[in-house]
Amino acid sequence: MNKKIIIVGGGFGGLSAFYSLKKSLSNVDITLIDSRTTSLEKPSLPEVAFIGKPVNKVQIPLKNVVERNGGKYVNGEVKTIDPSQNKIVLENEEMNYDYLVLATGAVKNYNGIDGFKDYGYSICDDDHAQKLYEKMIDFNGGNIVIGAAKTEWADHPAVKKLSAPCEGPVGEAMFMLDYALRQKAIRSKTTITVFSPGEIFFEDVGPKVHKALEPIIKAQNINVLTSKIIKSIYKDHVEFTDGSTLESDLTVVIPEYKGTDVVKNSAIGDEKGFIMTDDTMRHAQYKNIFVVGDINAISMPKLGHIAVMQGQIAASAISKDVSGKGDILPFNPEVFCIMNRGGIEATMILSNYLYGGKTDITLDGPIAHMMKWGFDDYYFYTKGHMPPEFMQNGLEKFLQILKGSISR
Repeated sequence: MNKKIIIVGGGFGGLSAFYSLKKSLSNVDITLIDSRTTSLEKPSLPEVAFIGKPVNKVQIPLKNVVERNGGKYVNGEVKTIDPSQNKIVLENEEMNYDYLVLATGAVKNYNGIDGFKDYGYSICDDDHAQKLYEKMIDFNGGNIVIGAAKTEWADHPAVKKLSAPCEGPVGEAMFMLDYALRQKAIRSKTTITVFSPGEIFFEDVGPKVHKALEPIIKAQNINVLTSKIIKSIYKDHVEFTDGSTLESDLTVVIPEYKGTDVVKNSAIGDEKGFIMTDDTMRHAQYKNIFVVGDINAISMPKLGHIAVMQGQIAASAISKDVSGKGDILPFNPEVFCIMNRGGIEATMILSNYLYGGKTDITLDGPIAHMMKWGFDDYYFYTKGHMPPEFMQNGLEKFLQILKGSISR
């Protein structure tokens, strides 16, 4: 009888695990469950918000993708997991599994910020990005405040806590805003202030990246404030927990991340609703449960690149369990992101400084922009596939050359 594998979540981590499992195993039945009908290509959301990219160009229909590749798709929400019975419970049915891959993502707590519903904007979801684009159409100058809310994490000695889940989207938003305002000839009428809850803006990278980014930020006349935890958003200003305020006609926030209810209800995670695993993404207590992406406590920062890597690792571990063949992929986390800066400019960041490594580099200009355009379009038009291995290997070799030639 075929082994039953259930994947909960169809984002970067879930699709990565799905495709990897279909490639490595033939004697399994795979079901992917998601409360959404589409997978969201989140790295392209700033393009929706600031240049009007159609929302349907960042949404990948899950049913067609899963069923066309030999899996079963269920549109629903998992309420609880009973790991002792190898069972998940949805609203109207129960399903059993031999292996469970949790790729639910984290909950974005927009309601955790007073006034966000009435006056706040974000780029973290498709509906919020579209709302921000509509706001930008009528924006004629003023004070703009951009930043990330502080997220609280449980204590895991092996995991470094970050004040914000990921500040890459903040960086991309501030650069793309600057460019969009210049295109509308209202940049001189606008101030852009960025706030970070951490002591350092971009705390997940090292000093070489900071040194490279600082002159770019300064050249665009963007103000940066650190150690600022947002408390409330008002029509014309924001308030921080230290009592200070900033005038703001447009406030864009990356919200606090929280664990999912299903993890909390099932008592399989920490007190914040995230799940600690080993480096094979396997649950410490329940050996047939694997966790990938933002809901995994060792995913720090919360980054699509890391989610994809974890999905592939979990699939390799399951494949070895089922077939007795192959090797489990190693977990070598790194921060890899490309920030679109508008037009043909972008900044690529590659850093493993957070994890004790020595790589800490940037690449600026049209080449970085072409890389982002290529990856984003390939991912969308292949319905969640990463570029072929030979392309990734070529990129890695290029970055190795870059690492050796850039001294910053």
